[in-house]
Amino acid sequence: MTGFTRSLVSSALAAVVVLTAGALPALARSGTTTTGNDISWPQCGGSYPAGQAFGIVGVNHGLANNLNSCLASELSWAARSTGSGLPTGFPKAALYVNTADPGSVVPAVADWPTSNVDPNGVSEYPSTTNPDPYGACTGTGTNNQACAWQYGWNRAIRDMLWLVATPTSAGVSNLPSTYWWWLDVETGNTWESGSSTFLANNVADLAGMVAAFRNTAETTPSGVLLGGKAVGIYSTSYQWGQITSSSAAGYDHLAGLPDWIPGARTLSGAQVNCSLAGFTTVKPTITQWFGKPFDGDVACP
Repeated sequence: MTGFTRSLVSSALAAVVVLTAGALPALARSGTTTTGNDISWPQCGGSYPAGQAFGIVGVNHGLANNLNSCLASELSWAARSTGSGLPTGFPKAALYVNTADPGSVVPAVADWPTSNVDPNGVSEYPSTTNPDPYGACTGTGTNNQACAWQYGWNRAIRDMLWLVATPTSAGVSNLPSTYWWWLDVETGNTWESGSSTFLANNVADLAGMVAAFRNTAETTPSGVLLGGKAVGIYSTSYQWGQITSSSAAGYDHLAGLPDWIPGARTLSGAQVNCSLAGFTTVKPTITQWFGKPFDGDVACP
């Protein structure tokens, strides 16, 4: 995460997570506060937290198109979370990914799509299962919602392929369908800005990521399901408003979701933030506080 620089430097995930409508199972809230931690590439080579009820691991190394080289060991750390006191249905291990929409700028972004074929070799347009809702992405560097959606889809597929390729130890899954996926949406990464058209492209990009993580029709050549699990968004009300537009076509795929809200400096502050209004829903599912040596997270009661 990049919007809260200090928190990002310490744990790389310190912003906001938003879930898509219907993406999370209903949680039976316990009425008690349960805490966890999130870690990513800044913790590579160092110690990890201990005794956390839940752990969230960053798949990327700061940017949406970079892999966290410590993903395997950090997955093992998250799998050792106790799970104690968590609301029913709340996972003790989850993942988050960096997001961005660089658009087709000059010079052109190397991985900006020129077709609807994703990194797994599957085309989303034409498609009878998960078609690009904005139409075909064609041309060289076309900057429109169709290609922005495909860019987001491609980033999510790449994240899941990285996970599948990650060697894991006994009891640790590298199957994408076993995890909740949180989208780190912060102004510190590259987004289009300056017009309603560009904000609409950002919405399309995020909608593409959500669709990919939730899809149940695409598998790897070896038969591993890509997608099929809950999706969320990590952001703040301000950053969300700077990056997205609620009037843009496709925003309905992002609205009404549980939120992961950062910004507190203490555990007690994070507990208070559980009562905040969310930016996409009534109240947050998780809040975060800046801690030393690790950021902490609260599963809101």
